[in-house]
Amino acid sequence: MATTQRRGRRIMMTPGELDAFLAAERTCRVATVSADGAPHAGALWFAWDGTSLWLYSITRSKRWAELRHDPRIAVVVDAGEQYGELRGVELTGTAQFVGEAPRTGEPCPELDVPERLFARKNFGLEEMVHDGRHAWLRLTPDAIVSWDFRKLAQP
Repeated sequence: MATTQRRGRRIMMTPGELDAFLAAERTCRVATVSADGAPHAGALWFAWDGTSLWLYSITRSKRWAELRHDPRIAVVVDAGEQYGELRGVELTGTAQFVGEAPRTGEPCPELDVPERLFARKNFGLEEMVHDGRHAWLRLTPDAIVSWDFRKLAQP
């Protein structure tokens, strides 16, 4: 699994808190590196299966092209409005391409769980609807850093 963070142990999420947070939140920010070394960030919806973060990305996007060139990726999921409510997770590692690209719904047992989770969470559906423009990226993180500033108010 991922490495343990060294700083902020007081405010880091427990494994259960992290799973609940990633299961509930919808939007993440994805950072990639372009061929010239410039960073690129954009928002995506995602699904978390307890081990990996699954991203459903447009295959003709800048993000997709950058990850084909350099699969290193960082993803941030965060929430909260007031300082004392801020919480989030940063996951880093290497993106893996899973299934056909673009995804048309060909059988791929590895995608059964993430597609079911994604469809329920984001569309309220039991089955994934494919548009022939998106495909799947999986991030099984090398490192996870989390924070929950609500814990600062606890004794």
